[in-house]
Amino acid sequence: MKVSVIVPGYNCENTVRKCLDSLIFQTLDDIEIIFINDGSTDGTKEIAEEYAEKYKNIKLVNVKNGGQSKARNIGLDMANGDYIAFLDSDDYIEPTMFEKMYSKAISSGYDMVLCDVNIVYPDKNVIISSGLNLDTTDSKIIRKSLVYSYSAGVVWNKIYKKELLKNLRFKEGVWYEDVHFNFKLFPTVKSVGVVTEPLINYVQTEGSITYTYNEKLYDIINNFNDLIIYYKTNDLYDSYYDELEYSYIRYAYNTFVKRLAKCGSFSKFMKGVKYAKSEVKQHFPKYRKNKYLKPRDIKSLMNYVYFIAFNNLFASFIYVINIGKMN
Repeated sequence: MKVSVIVPGYNCENTVRKCLDSLIFQTLDDIEIIFINDGSTDGTKEIAEEYAEKYKNIKLVNVKNGGQSKARNIGLDMANGDYIAFLDSDDYIEPTMFEKMYSKAISSGYDMVLCDVNIVYPDKNVIISSGLNLDTTDSKIIRKSLVYSYSAGVVWNKIYKKELLKNLRFKEGVWYEDVHFNFKLFPTVKSVGVVTEPLINYVQTEGSITYTYNEKLYDIINNFNDLIIYYKTNDLYDSYYDELEYSYIRYAYNTFVKRLAKCGSFSKFMKGVKYAKSEVKQHFPKYRKNKYLKPRDIKSLMNYVYFIAFNNLFASFIYVINIGKMN
């Protein structure tokens, strides 16, 4: 088996056909599709059964609702492919995605292969680079991808060598588990292949967790606190200190604060900002000296100023411009 694709699905009857069709009609043969119906209460189960009956390379598993991480872990335990991929049930991929990525992977036995992303908004498409432009075995470049790459926070624009994941599973019961998963994996990655084409279509909807407020948003910071423990336990903390520190700041003061603005309550927003600032102060009080903060261009200069001078006033500005924005 060349590639196993793990697709968790919960109440996705409106999108699952497009998702599965994009997998069925891949130009790469020998693909295994593992669809985990995560206790759906709409028509998802019936649609998935229809596809599994018609296409023999679809394995359907119906489980009690346990969340996306648990569903993915069930898929990982079942996967037979030399490489593993993940796809969310509201997204879809280009027909040549796995042919191109698998060909790249076996060309040099890469641990992981990335592709660019097409973000599909209701009124426009935006193409985002994976963050790497060239194949690499350079550990410094791979480390930089932890802090600068869009890919650091997602699993669905990649294929992973199966043996790399044998002892790794998603943290269950949390949101933003992709970041946690990748940050535990990256220290073991020795080679990365790159396909510089947008082969995954990442569909944005107003109902997704990216654009809605829930207390689970705090998992962004709490997952990083867990990662600090993991890196210390596995003697990785000192060697990856700069990458962890910068990423902690980036996710706490950027991702967390921007998405917190969706809460619709300024007092609740400022409570979250206070929490973020206290966690940063506790774990990385000298982050302003981090080498990755050094400006490289206009955008990074703006980020530098924002992170260095982050305060309640900056946070209030973020609240105003992001409260009703899809980003």
